[in-house]
Amino acid sequence: MTDNTVKIDAPIGTFQIGDELRVNRLGYGAMRLTGQPGNFGPYSDWEGGQKLLCRAVKLGINFIDTAEAYGPGLNEELIASALHPYTNGVVIGTKGGINKPAPDDIRADGRPENLRRGCEASLQRLKLDQIDLYQLHRPDPKVPFTESVGMLATLKSEGKIRHVGLSNVTIAQIEQAQRIVPIASVQNRFGISERDNEDVLDYCTKHAIAFIPYGSLGAHPLKQGAPLANAQGILALIANRHGVKPNQIALAWLLHRAKNIILIPGTTTIAHLEENIAAASIKLTEDEIEALNQM
Repeated sequence: MTDNTVKIDAPIGTFQIGDELRVNRLGYGAMRLTGQPGNFGPYSDWEGGQKLLCRAVKLGINFIDTAEAYGPGLNEELIASALHPYTNGVVIGTKGGINKPAPDDIRADGRPENLRRGCEASLQRLKLDQIDLYQLHRPDPKVPFTESVGMLATLKSEGKIRHVGLSNVTIAQIEQAQRIVPIASVQNRFGISERDNEDVLDYCTKHAIAFIPYGSLGAHPLKQGAPLANAQGILALIANRHGVKPNQIALAWLLHRAKNIILIPGTTTIAHLEENIAAASIKLTEDEIEALNQM
């Protein structure tokens, strides 16, 4: 493919995170650029990861999603090594509130002191004075939710966070958090084959909150592969009609689903990156969208 055929197509539009950070609605989730198994340790092809990140930005991706838990910390370091100093307009979103001492040992830690430590460590690793979007990775059942959100509000007032986001939350938790600090984004699992969070998406759409679905191709967070890449049925039928792959139709459907959706499909290859970007140019008909809605 040439650059002209894979650059993000303008018709997919943009969304303003927090009413001010305008990003293309097809971003990049960097989680897979870590050691395996379990997204633990340094990425085995550090230079290749740098090239992939640079390619993503060159092709128009200006929203990069990461988290302290990826590596942990090493994914943020890789992003900085590839993209710092950041091109004007590139938005980095990261997450805190997880303690991950081993590949299969993932614990929520929403204590205010841990969130402060995590945010300040992310600032150093990303080589930033302020994090554009800092999200609570997961509510901690051992810590009052308001205390976790309250620390994010404090970090925002100190200028260390520009916008606050939440991940893996309910509508009630979003509303509770909104009473403490403006919430700019919500990152929950959602895709054409997993719609348990549809009510959260609709709430975010109504209130102009960015909705950043993870697992949009049915992938397990700690395992390689995307199940929808080889999907059959209506996905495969529509994909054949457009001369593309089922996973590209799944991404295109999400872009059609709501104007506040920002996609963050992850990959470790430039070829797959360009394939994901090409999905942004797929124009589904009303009949195709309705058929996909009924899946």
